[in-house]
Amino acid sequence: MVETVTEPAPSEKGEQTKRLIVDTAVRLFREQGYDKTTMRGIAQAAGLSVGNAYYYFPSKDHLVQQFYATVQEDHAAACAEALAAPGPFADRLGIAWRALMQTMRPYHGFAGKFIRTALDPGSPVSPFSAESAPARERSMHILRTVVDGSTTKIDPELRRDLPELLWLCTMGITLYWVHDSSPEQARTDLLVERSVPLVDRLVGMSRLPVLRSVTRDALSLYRSLR
Repeated sequence: MVETVTEPAPSEKGEQTKRLIVDTAVRLFREQGYDKTTMRGIAQAAGLSVGNAYYYFPSKDHLVQQFYATVQEDHAAACAEALAAPGPFADRLGIAWRALMQTMRPYHGFAGKFIRTALDPGSPVSPFSAESAPARERSMHILRTVVDGSTTKIDPELRRDLPELLWLCTMGITLYWVHDSSPEQARTDLLVERSVPLVDRLVGMSRLPVLRSVTRDALSLYRSLR
């Protein structure tokens, strides 16, 4: 009896090709740097035609945005079950940040070569760029889930901006992680473990009447700068 082999559906095959291109690009970014990696080189290394690569990603910047999206999707999947039920704010924030560190760990060797381009304020692959808005929103959605499911009382004024403020903290932790040369980025893990209770205390203190006006002033300044 001849075994029937089921071909992937067109959409599934397309997703497999996109993932192949992204994975190949990340490997080349790690090996030779972002600037020296070309779409032609990515296509050749992936065993695809240049036209096929451009069909899925019109430019290298589009490819990086897909990489961002992949990281955020993997991060969301890694902490979805643990964040499904309500719980204390500190516990939920710790879950989200630890899951992010685990998700990013395989890319640490590549991140150092990529960071110079990503930190350029005018670069479309900057986390703060308009082009990065979808990935930024995915990240903030996870942090919004952290806040929305928190059983800890949070000042209503702070709650509105807290996911975005936590995202800025996450960017700071990520930048430290990029430069962390300790084995398995152990110092970044320590930073996360020490930062979670600190952030939790600051969030709790913002509800105190004596600090409420300071919190309002700080939030007003942040909104003006944003």
